[in-house]
Amino acid sequence: MNIVNSTYSNRNREPSDLRLTLTWVFFVVLGCAVVARLFMLMVLQHGFYEAISTGSREVYSKLFPKRGAIYIQDSRTKEEYPAAINRDMFLLYFDTREIKDDATASTTVNKLAEIFSYDEEKKSKVFVQLNKRTDPYEQIEKKIDEKVMEQLKSLNLSGIGFVRKATRFYPEENLTAGLTGFVGQDDAGSDVGRYGLEGFWQNDLAGNGGFASGSKSATGGWIPTGGLSFKPASDGADILLTIDRTLQYKACERLRQGMVEYKAESASLVIMEPKTGAVLAMCSLPDYNPNNYGQINSADLFNNSAIFKAYEPGSIFKSIVMGFGINEGLVVPNTFFYDSGSRNGLCSKPIKNANDKIYENQTMTGVLENSINTGMVYVAELLGRNRLIKYIQDFGFGVKTGIEIDTEVAGDLSALISKKKSDKIDCYAATASFGQGIMVTPIQMISGFSALINGGHLMKPFLVQEVRHSDGTVEKIKPREIKQVISSRASQLVSGMLVSVVEKGHSMNVRIPGYYLGGKTGTAQIAGPGGYTMETNQSFVGFGPADDPKFAILVKFEKPQRAWADSTAAPVFKDIAEFALKYYQIPPSY
Repeated sequence: MNIVNSTYSNRNREPSDLRLTLTWVFFVVLGCAVVARLFMLMVLQHGFYEAISTGSREVYSKLFPKRGAIYIQDSRTKEEYPAAINRDMFLLYFDTREIKDDATASTTVNKLAEIFSYDEEKKSKVFVQLNKRTDPYEQIEKKIDEKVMEQLKSLNLSGIGFVRKATRFYPEENLTAGLTGFVGQDDAGSDVGRYGLEGFWQNDLAGNGGFASGSKSATGGWIPTGGLSFKPASDGADILLTIDRTLQYKACERLRQGMVEYKAESASLVIMEPKTGAVLAMCSLPDYNPNNYGQINSADLFNNSAIFKAYEPGSIFKSIVMGFGINEGLVVPNTFFYDSGSRNGLCSKPIKNANDKIYENQTMTGVLENSINTGMVYVAELLGRNRLIKYIQDFGFGVKTGIEIDTEVAGDLSALISKKKSDKIDCYAATASFGQGIMVTPIQMISGFSALINGGHLMKPFLVQEVRHSDGTVEKIKPREIKQVISSRASQLVSGMLVSVVEKGHSMNVRIPGYYLGGKTGTAQIAGPGGYTMETNQSFVGFGPADDPKFAILVKFEKPQRAWADSTAAPVFKDIAEFALKYYQIPPSY
């Protein structure tokens, strides 16, 4: 009896136990789903929901990368100074759902018009924007400063909101404008680097934007089950330049004084470390303030003339060609040359020296000291046309140097390099020997000159010392030798000849007591439609100290109102060289 009752009792409980089991399974599954969803929301998608929980500003900052900064430095102490950074401005937007009627929209537009000076066309456009009534994020103004933002806040306008947005700012203003360029906007309204470093390094500085996609409810909120996809932005890289802030300031200001005093149309300057190719200063005048680039009427100011404006270098090129002849063993510093004052038969007119001078008995050192055109034609004839062209190309002329700044040009050797196969020099080869008929840029000239006096090593010029990526990695830019262009012995011999030019020749006015410097002046007539004009480009290229060059400097003026480079570019070189010697605490040689 007991056994039967027990069996009957168990059968009565079976349906109840099944329901309990199913209920328990249901809640376990539900709990797992909730935990899984919470894990997705709180861990996998935490960044996005954290952003939207604080409003549009954080969404914006998560999706739009921070542009990298540009720094210059004190090359002695390694202290860094910002040349291009981001400064906070504000984007004005409205949640149009909070604007209830046309009257509210009209009142809002009128108040905005008072602050931003809208014309009737602009007022109508803004009124249409505010009347959408469904958009939680309607942009009205993209760049307003904090003072205007506070003024707008005090008006208590319905639906008003602000997004803090980084805007490009250049603390050094004109001083580094030719280097940095500026950040403008493309046709779509997106920020984009223009000219200079901002243009060349656009992809690295800009970073990569993030994205968010998914479904919204009727009220504008995100639906958790709406297939959300989110990727945060990756900030741009910071870059540190080789530019020394103090040298940049001293050099550019002295160049500016010279341009004004000599009434030149433009001026360029480059200071390079000869052994490495690092650019310590680079100036391009006239200049502009990149914070107000929109106020500039001529885009010519945006191009850095040190890398953009090619010119006929004139007699500073003689030192380069003399290096070719010495390297080939065709001449030595004391090789005899007789100057008759004229060389006939190569061009339609005789090739003569400046002011038709005749120097008679000379050495190759004397050819440089007195800047004798006919003596350089003699060296070119010994070299032959093909060898002359090869050396010029080996020294980097006729191609871009690859320096990391936008709008560099290659110069022009087309007149020299024709299809002619003869090795006998023609008029173009003859005039190229003293720097006419070929076009070079200041950066090419200082780079080739540095190779001439640094032991014969052509180094790639560079402006960027470090690239600091947002993930914490740092890319250090090391000096890079392109090739050995002349021997160390030839380099030493030419360097000594250039010291003699300063000590005894046309460049005596750049001598600095206690130091041996080397250098060469160049005054080149500017070609016009009917031939060469009386206007000139005037340059000086030099280095110091002679026994262990720490710097090479090129100074160039376009169309100064003085006759010769020894009264324009040379004194500017002297002042900057004297400052550099003291700045780097280089002890006297004697």
